[in-house]
Amino acid sequence: MLGEVAATGRRPAREELDARRELGERAAGAGYGLGALVGAHLAAARAALGGRTAPDRATAAVERASEQAVDAFAEGYERAWRPAVRQEEAARREFVDGLLLGRGGPERPAGPAVGHGPLPDGSHAVAVARAAAPYADGSPQVRRLERELAGAVLLAAKEGLLVCVAPSGAGGGDGDGVLAEFAHRAGALSGPGGLVAVGRPHPGPGGVAASYEEALGALGLADRLGLAGPLLRAADLLVFPVLTRDRAALADLVLTVLGPLRAGRGGAVPLLETLTAYFDAGCVAAEAARRLGLSVRALTYRLERIHSLTSHDPADPPARYTLQTATLGARLLNWPTDPLP
Repeated sequence: MLGEVAATGRRPAREELDARRELGERAAGAGYGLGALVGAHLAAARAALGGRTAPDRATAAVERASEQAVDAFAEGYERAWRPAVRQEEAARREFVDGLLLGRGGPERPAGPAVGHGPLPDGSHAVAVARAAAPYADGSPQVRRLERELAGAVLLAAKEGLLVCVAPSGAGGGDGDGVLAEFAHRAGALSGPGGLVAVGRPHPGPGGVAASYEEALGALGLADRLGLAGPLLRAADLLVFPVLTRDRAALADLVLTVLGPLRAGRGGAVPLLETLTAYFDAGCVAAEAARRLGLSVRALTYRLERIHSLTSHDPADPPARYTLQTATLGARLLNWPTDPLP
């Protein structure tokens, strides 16, 4: 076609462009890459020009015909590619949902984006990324991460979160190297306020679900306790599930130790905020006062008032441990905002 265009200056016929579209569909279905095929079209255009360097009517006609042919080819390619991508994404969602619910088996969906995903055999760890804007399957963000991580993980968007499943031993003894890289890259894409939580490695298909639940739990703790990100590890937060395992006992501790703070001026909230800042500052009064916008003298007075009301001295190690545990419990139970039985 280009040879005739160069010789006569004619435009490509409709049936010739339709043939390009059909060939594009066939190429997509056969799994050929679009970049290499476009390169082949451009090479054919250069051959048709026959080494011409100066612009003339033949050159302009060939360039115009080449552009139309490539556009038609790419249109057909994309027309066939989009349904395949949607099918691939649906298969991946189903596969990931099965893993996260503990129903995973050795089967996995076919397709270039999921064919390199980890099987549920062995141990796996799960990381969950959260951004200001929800993640979506097939979005440029997700596809970019897939390319950057080079198939070492299984990625999928679920309920606005981005889930990453990595096999144990990928990039480290427990997959931590890959997940840390995922956290770094996901954090860069998420922007300010982004947070990534990583569960511990667990064996078998059920282990993926267990690690996923741990990662979600870490996100929940970050919201309730104001934990700093951008990366949280469930392995570093094991004390909190222990505290919340017996909710009745935790509520009893909070009410018994901190309940008397309700008799303070302004109620329990200002004194509870004082304890939170004091413990978060490593029990350094000057730093806690700075965080609260108080003078050191005012902070010291509040700590003395807490001692007087609760009979627990924040300066005494055993009493400090009791107060700190009760303070964490109050934050976990959202007390005193939410009433306790």
